[in-house]
Amino acid sequence: MLTETQVEPTLTPNADGPHDGEVIVTDDLWKTYVMGEQEVHALRGVNLRIRHNEYVAIMGPSGSGKSTFMNLIGCLDSPTQGRYWLNGHDVSQLDDDELARIRNKEIGFVFQTFNLLARATALHNVELPLIYNGTPAAERIERAKQVLESVGLGTRMEHKPNEMSGGQRQRVAIARALVNSPSIILADEPTGNLDSKTGDEIMALLDELHARGNTIVLVTHEPDIADFAHRIVTIRDGQIASDNESSRVR
Repeated sequence: MLTETQVEPTLTPNADGPHDGEVIVTDDLWKTYVMGEQEVHALRGVNLRIRHNEYVAIMGPSGSGKSTFMNLIGCLDSPTQGRYWLNGHDVSQLDDDELARIRNKEIGFVFQTFNLLARATALHNVELPLIYNGTPAAERIERAKQVLESVGLGTRMEHKPNEMSGGQRQRVAIARALVNSPSIILADEPTGNLDSKTGDEIMALLDELHARGNTIVLVTHEPDIADFAHRIVTIRDGQIASDNESSRVR
């Protein structure tokens, strides 16, 4: 029996699409890989709704479909079946070029491995998404400076990654994720390469970003990290197994 703080996994279709205030809606989302004569169903009909300014953790053991789901909601891949709306756009049938444009505009990525250019300064690393979408130089430099200041790196803009700590590098990655004012921040194991103290600092920064109004989707296998979110969606065997409030809001 579900407790009053639990939400029954959504098995009903979301074919009516997004409602007001929803930034992620999936309807009967499947991803199937063909391996020789065998079909592997990594996702099996996932239905999920995430509203603007929610803070959601996606959890699941290895092989659960968690990473596949992250790739789909991050517009890094397309579903085999079903539909996906991102900030009101049906992106489930877009080609690679169209996905890249949506990805650059709507999603800010934060990765476990930082994914920074080693020979570029913090400022240039943060500028990159704006270079890709053609933002004029003066505007992109100003915006990059503003977001670096907002994550506490106003004095480190001209430093390269090898001149910064792991926590500072992750702050650069978060600033890069913010620079396009995306619909969602997708954080994939953001503390995986950090010690526990630095990891707590990065999670405190994500808390601050959520308080400012950002929508955050956190992908993790660590329960203590997932508990920083307000809602925890667990995926097992390619399906949503549970959808609960986290302990911090119970």
